[in-house]
Amino acid sequence: MEFKQVILVRQDLKLPKGKLAVQVAHASVDAVLKSDRKCVNEWRALGMPKIVCKVADLDELLNYKQQAEQLGLAVSLITDAGKTTVAPGTITCLGIGPDKAEKIDRVTGKLKIL
Repeated sequence: MEFKQVILVRQDLKLPKGKLAVQVAHASVDAVLKSDRKCVNEWRALGMPKIVCKVADLDELLNYKQQAEQLGLAVSLITDAGKTTVAPGTITCLGIGPDKAEKIDRVTGKLKIL
């Protein structure tokens, strides 16, 4: 069985590469901490596959968050402290899973990779 994690990143913020990398890392780690241990262990055994996808804006990001929650997927919504690039409280990205790939794909399967 395949397991993966998906991180969604807002494109409207036009984050610099370094800032983007840090926000994605925050989403990945926090989502793992919120995930079912069995899923995490299976995912780790497979090499911790993760995919970063793009969404247009906050509304789209929150829509995917709601869909993921409805399927019982672990989610992590990342809000920036606002010390560098964006205003305090700006929601930058969303981590989903790790969980079964087919379950996550029901939510994010049609998104484009960053």
